[in-house]
Amino acid sequence: MDEQVLERARRRVAEARTDGIGQAKLDAALERARAEVMRLAQVADELESSLPKQVGIAVRDGIAREVVPVSRSLAEIRGGVNQALRRLERLEEELLAERNARIDDLAILVELVSAGWSGVDQRLRRLEQGIEGAVVPLPSGRDAQRPSDQAAVA
Repeated sequence: MDEQVLERARRRVAEARTDGIGQAKLDAALERARAEVMRLAQVADELESSLPKQVGIAVRDGIAREVVPVSRSLAEIRGGVNQALRRLERLEEELLAERNARIDDLAILVELVSAGWSGVDQRLRRLEQGIEGAVVPLPSGRDAQRPSDQAAVA
């Protein structure tokens, strides 16, 4: 055999061995990468299934934390408004009662004044009847004109 041919064969065998080792390393790395991609896909699937639940729980908890103080404030405001309404109703009732009392007082006052004037009218009538001949009647508006005015008019 030719030495050169033998040498070439040895080199090819050595290259094949190194290529085989490199190929084996590449295949192993590729296999590991595939396994990691599969695990990553599983984790992504788990996240995809559990993430909406977790987000929902987080949103519900956040809203609960924010809504509870607001609902307390609203309850306090509602209580204050109801109390103010009760007070206003009480004031309205008191004002209405006071108004009715003033109207009753006015009615009594009108009645008293009317009765007083009726009494004065009766006394004046009695006086006029008692001294009818002795009292000169007061002249009316037409009779009150002076004689000089009457002469000027005629």
